[in-house]
Amino acid sequence: MFIVTGASRGIGAETVKALRALGKEVVATSRTSEDPFWELDVNHDASIAAFVEKLRKHGVSVAGLINNAGSLVNRPFIQLAREDFDAMASANWIGPALLIQALEPFFAPGAHIVNISSMGGYQGASKYPGLAAYASSKAALVGLTECLQAEWGDRGWTFNALCLGAVQTEMLAEAFPGYTAPTTPETMGGYIARFVLTGHETYAGAVLPVTKSNP
Repeated sequence: MFIVTGASRGIGAETVKALRALGKEVVATSRTSEDPFWELDVNHDASIAAFVEKLRKHGVSVAGLINNAGSLVNRPFIQLAREDFDAMASANWIGPALLIQALEPFFAPGAHIVNISSMGGYQGASKYPGLAAYASSKAALVGLTECLQAEWGDRGWTFNALCLGAVQTEMLAEAFPGYTAPTTPETMGGYIARFVLTGHETYAGAVLPVTKSNP
C-alpha cells in the first residue's frame, strides 16, 4: 500500500491517479474525511493518531509514503511573525517527521519514503523575497530526510527528498502571482509516482532537484 498526503488537489491528486493507473493500492489523505480521502492533518497529533489507528484496523502495510502535504506563507520577511514560522515548520517539516515516526510499525521491508520539498529548500538554488518562512521549512525537510536515512536506513528503508521547481498549482499562484509554470501537475505527479516505485533502487538519502524552471 502507498500513502500520499495532501492528495485532494494538485500534485498530490495527480500522483494518486498515476499510482492507481500503475495498479497500485493507494491511501489518499486530505485534511477532511470526504470520500475517497482518509482524514489526516499533520499539524495535529490527534489527527495523526486517528489515522494510524485506522491503518491498524485495516491491516495496512506501507510500501511507500509520499509526504506531499504542505503549506505556504508569502509575506515580506520584516512582516513575518512567530506564528508564521511555527505554521510553516509544523506543516512542512515537523508534521511530516511525526507522521513518519508514527508509521514506523507499518513500513514494509524495502519501504520507500519520499519527502516532497521545494527548490526553495535546495542548497544553492535561487531564493525569492516573501518566501523565507516557507523555504527555510522546506530546507529543514531536506535535512530530516538525510538524518532518517542515516538513522533508519539499516532497517532496509530508503528516504529521499525531491525538491520541486515550478509546477502550475494553486500554491505556485500564491507564491508567484501571474507566473505560468512549464510543468503541469499531471507531469509531476507521474514523475513522483514512478520515483516512489523505483527511485530507491539507485538513490538513498538523496536530495534531488526536479525542475525545468525555478520559478
